[in-house]
Amino acid sequence: MDLSLNEKRLIKVLEPLKKSDPATLARAMETSAESVIQFAMLLAGRGLVLLEKEVTTRYAHTDEGSRYAREGLPERQLLQSFKDRIPMSDLTKHPLSRVGIGQMRKKGWAVVRDGVVEKTGKDMPGEDEIALKDPSRGGPGIAVLVKRGLLTEHQGTKYLITLTPEGYALAKSGLKIQPEVGTLTREQIIGGSWKDLHLRHYGLGTLPRKIYPGKVHPYQRLLDEMRQILLEMGFAEIYGGLAQSSFWNFDALFQPQDHPAREMQDTFFLKETVPLPPGYEKVKDMHLHGGTTSSTGWGGNWTKDKAQQCVLRTHTTSLSIQHLVSHPEPPVKVFCIGRVYRRESIDSTHLAEFEQLEGIVMDKDVTFRHLLGFLKEFYGRMGFEGVRFRPGYFPYTEPSVEPEVFVDGLGWVEMGGAGIFREEVRAPWGIRYPVLAWGLGVSRVAMLRLGLKDLRQLYRTDIDLVRETPLWSPLQKSPGGK
Repeated sequence: MDLSLNEKRLIKVLEPLKKSDPATLARAMETSAESVIQFAMLLAGRGLVLLEKEVTTRYAHTDEGSRYAREGLPERQLLQSFKDRIPMSDLTKHPLSRVGIGQMRKKGWAVVRDGVVEKTGKDMPGEDEIALKDPSRGGPGIAVLVKRGLLTEHQGTKYLITLTPEGYALAKSGLKIQPEVGTLTREQIIGGSWKDLHLRHYGLGTLPRKIYPGKVHPYQRLLDEMRQILLEMGFAEIYGGLAQSSFWNFDALFQPQDHPAREMQDTFFLKETVPLPPGYEKVKDMHLHGGTTSSTGWGGNWTKDKAQQCVLRTHTTSLSIQHLVSHPEPPVKVFCIGRVYRRESIDSTHLAEFEQLEGIVMDKDVTFRHLLGFLKEFYGRMGFEGVRFRPGYFPYTEPSVEPEVFVDGLGWVEMGGAGIFREEVRAPWGIRYPVLAWGLGVSRVAMLRLGLKDLRQLYRTDIDLVRETPLWSPLQKSPGGK
């Protein structure tokens, strides 16, 4: 049986002991305990040693847990602070009332009737109080205390290495221990002396220990990939602040001041206000009666106060229109990848903040077909072979479309919105040529590329996600003809 030098040494050291732990064996072999475990794993695969692993769990008090172990849980202290009953208004003055009242009611120690807290007399020490006094005893109360942040869990791993009868017989048969050569020098190879050396054996079927190099987060890699694709397509990148005035975020994009998107359920409003830019009167006129265009506008009321309100930007289109205003002559071909904010109920597919990719093209002869071509080219470079478009509606573009991509197992998935800026958006600023615009959901692309089921995984501190995600994640190819 071909054994490496270190495997033979481990068997020799283990022979008189029969059974030992890695630290003891490491001292005898003048190596590390981690190396001993690695040698033992190789020998275990040959049936020469038995490697036993034991995982132990212990619990320790947090600072808050230590205090409550001495003084009692908040609900116990609160219960002992009054006799039989007390008005709720008086009990809430106790410093522990915020935690203690809820726990007392949950445990059935007290009830609340007509604004008065009454003891029930059922206040025997529970499993959590017993476990808090002595966590080493374990019990069902441990999990409750860990959840409340009063105990912390610490796991340890112990190994025990035992020589099997086969290993013991091999040790007794006399193992020849001689130095091994793991690397050859140039002189040994040219001179031929390598033929007389005792070379180390390598098992190609044995997987090496995993090494985790430093990597960029997979979501950031995807953002960088999108950025590179657009730069290669001839776009320039623009930037802007997270806080924008309602004027640039809504009014300049011909969204009426009574549009639902401005309500609190969709937008984060800030207390600050900013002055309106020169020329805002033309935007006001456009909203009220269509300005000098054939549009009739929205009618109704338009107020400066509402336009001056600051918001956390709900889309990066607010940056696109500002760039157009400062660059009214063609050609313009820019994009922005930035964080946007909306008041959403957080779940596996919705977040209150997420990334959006925004792009605009303004030139003399661009058409709706150019817009579809840009989008199809971009998604094709992202790995989506099947791309289609269906009609859509947005307040500031006409015509408008919603691009969809085909993904095996999911079918057609909607990815964002696009269209040509309406005359009502361009006219107040003297922009005479067509403007192609689109806003795409970056996080949705990320979920498809990374195979995630929960959008929140993109933003969590998950070292395993970073380690296990390949540097490049190809999409499944769509069937022919899609």
